[in-house]
Amino acid sequence: MKTPLNLFAFFLLISVLSINAQGKNPEVSSQKQLNQSTVKQTTDNQVKVYYFHATRRCVTCQAIEKVAKETIEEKYGNDIEFIVLNREKEENSALVRKFKISGQTLLVVKGDKIVNLTNDAFLNARTYPEKLKAKITETINTM
Repeated sequence: MKTPLNLFAFFLLISVLSINAQGKNPEVSSQKQLNQSTVKQTTDNQVKVYYFHATRRCVTCQAIEKVAKETIEEKYGNDIEFIVLNREKEENSALVRKFKISGQTLLVVKGDKIVNLTNDAFLNARTYPEKLKAKITETINTM
């Protein structure tokens, strides 16, 4: 007698999970739509700078964000969009997948062209911030 009851509970659980996975949950569905529209917006010809980070951040990760933000504000004002995203949050998963992000990452993007400045960022953000600023500026200007 216990087997049919356990089997019924198992199928009930699977049904509930599949309903949520199909976007029947309005909150999840609206987040997916927001992420999809964000991904579509990144295909235009405007230069955008993305900084993906984790929830826990080291001093260097914070310095990268600070230097990149300062550079963009000083050199470009509101002409270049600087987007900081926690790669571990579900609402950012569409962009994480699109750009194949697996760790802290600094990207300069224009349309389909993507330049990864992560190595330069980690090498220079704390000790030689002017080098990182110059690299960000050079990359944006060549796009």
